[in-house]
Amino acid sequence: MPSFALKVTRSGLSGLGRLSPRLAGKAAFRLFCLTPSRQPRGSKAKAAHMEGRERLLTAEQVMLPFPGGRAMAYRFNGGAKGLRKRYLVVHGWGSSSEYMSELTLFLANSGAEVISLDLPGHGRSGGRFLNVRLAVSAIAAASERFGTFDAAIGHSFGGASLALACAGFLPDIEPFSPGKLVLIGAPSAMGWLFRDFGRLMGLGPATQAALEDEVRRVTGRTLASYDQKRGVLDPNRPVLVIHAEDDKEVSADHARTYAAEGSHVRLFWANGFGHRRIVSAAPVFEAIEAFLAEAPKAENPLENGDGTVLSFYRTPLRRSS
Repeated sequence: MPSFALKVTRSGLSGLGRLSPRLAGKAAFRLFCLTPSRQPRGSKAKAAHMEGRERLLTAEQVMLPFPGGRAMAYRFNGGAKGLRKRYLVVHGWGSSSEYMSELTLFLANSGAEVISLDLPGHGRSGGRFLNVRLAVSAIAAASERFGTFDAAIGHSFGGASLALACAGFLPDIEPFSPGKLVLIGAPSAMGWLFRDFGRLMGLGPATQAALEDEVRRVTGRTLASYDQKRGVLDPNRPVLVIHAEDDKEVSADHARTYAAEGSHVRLFWANGFGHRRIVSAAPVFEAIEAFLAEAPKAENPLENGDGTVLSFYRTPLRRSS
């Protein structure tokens, strides 16, 4: 049964839509971009957040300004001397660097310089809203501040934002150019999110159209362009796509869409870990480690002799001490 707040919101948008679908669409877009509370809910989430906060204590904190906002970056091994790899880690919607900290620390323990980015409206970054333009702008700010990245790793919305940033998809923002790209549970399209939101809010056709037009106005690209089957992933950049077929938030079909772009894309099934636990799963860490260590054009260490991609199921989670 819909909550009281949802009923009131639906009623308000419906009434505004009768007066002005354009204004209702703007209001709906603002609601769509409103980020969830940063306070963890439930004992497990609180414990995970606290553990993550402890892991981040040793990192240098750098606030990155960009047009439209500010984003917090956590930097590990920034002051270390000698040649080392540099990696960027980006969380998903409703998450933060705390929840990605096991993976971040795992990468940092290899000696690499690792930057974990809090997207706008999340973690310790500024704002209460997030959209693709804000996310890509924050990624561009990290690139400008820290320099070239050997690889970028993104989960869910963060992974999709990295893919779009690498493609130079948004007008007026320079393409992001890491050496390798890892997409974990990342959507390959955006239209379904707006359609689901429209149904949830009970939007009429005119208001739905106005909502979708806000995407064009804010990001400079039509919503339909986000869903076009195209070569978003540069064939000269190795890409590892990690997904769980039991992911209930982002369908595994999105991973298959990425994988269909060509032989430069590797598909790794981490079945049994769903959408959230996948970022702290031992097989996922191992797959990323192998991919990042792989020399260009080498054999895929994640495949067995007949070329079948290895799949892990119900392997215990990796927890750092």
